[in-house]
Amino acid sequence: MRLGQIGAWCAAFTVASADDARPAAAEIEALGYETLWYPEGLGTRESFTNAAVLLAATDRIRICSGIANIWARDAVSTANAARVLADAFDDRFLLGLGVSHPRQVDPRGHLYRRPVATMRAYLEAMDDDPFVSPDGTAVTRPPVRRVLAALRPPMLRLAAEMALGAHTFLVPVEHTRRAREILGPEPLLVVEQKVVLGDDLAEARDRARSALGWYLDTPNYVDNLRWLGFSEDDLAGGGSDTLAQALVVAGDEAAIEERCRQHLDAGASQVAIQPLEAGDPFGRETFRRLAPVLL
Repeated sequence: MRLGQIGAWCAAFTVASADDARPAAAEIEALGYETLWYPEGLGTRESFTNAAVLLAATDRIRICSGIANIWARDAVSTANAARVLADAFDDRFLLGLGVSHPRQVDPRGHLYRRPVATMRAYLEAMDDDPFVSPDGTAVTRPPVRRVLAALRPPMLRLAAEMALGAHTFLVPVEHTRRAREILGPEPLLVVEQKVVLGDDLAEARDRARSALGWYLDTPNYVDNLRWLGFSEDDLAGGGSDTLAQALVVAGDEAAIEERCRQHLDAGASQVAIQPLEAGDPFGRETFRRLAPVLL
């Protein structure tokens, strides 16, 4: 599957109105980005209907859920929705699935537990296709193409076994190196990378640190960072400067290009850049300035 080495990742599409999202997605496409990733959270826009809005507003770019929460809908509904989007929009939709986090799951009435076993069972249910044609004949369809949100080795191994690969989030270059070793040479490895493009390095680094707060209060991310060797001091108080610099690249176009190259050299199939702009949640100025450098 062709994704391009550099993608666009934007959280604003999770909450923006369709009127605001359509022109933003169209501009990102016009700049030359080949993929656009958007997340899903508790109380945000629903992932598949949101994808339809973005796909309808664009012509060529691949729209990717990064990620759709498996607790938000059953496996058969997910598979059928992904097939409808692929069929309606020239196979431009790529399904990213994740187990999410307890605070995003338990309020839905579920009990977050055994994430790897739960994901495996979900994928098996997706592939146990119950489709019957109008004449009553059972039809076997190919599995829905998907990538899995994965950080630690067990989920990375599952991504290699039962998906096209993995989508990682909030990770340093060292994680990309480890993830590639676990996945093996063939599966996709899409790495989200937060970026702050600015000339005032001190201000850029402050913005980088301020973006980490929610994640450093989320066990899955914290456990992954501990696995990578970050200390309790690094994780305390909103995160150390060392942690912030490892997770968010702040600086000029050359600094961001270098970090993307480091991920690619470490084994990433694609680096999906997520701008942290002060004035525009879509990060359009960052996407504009980086396109001639990265694409």
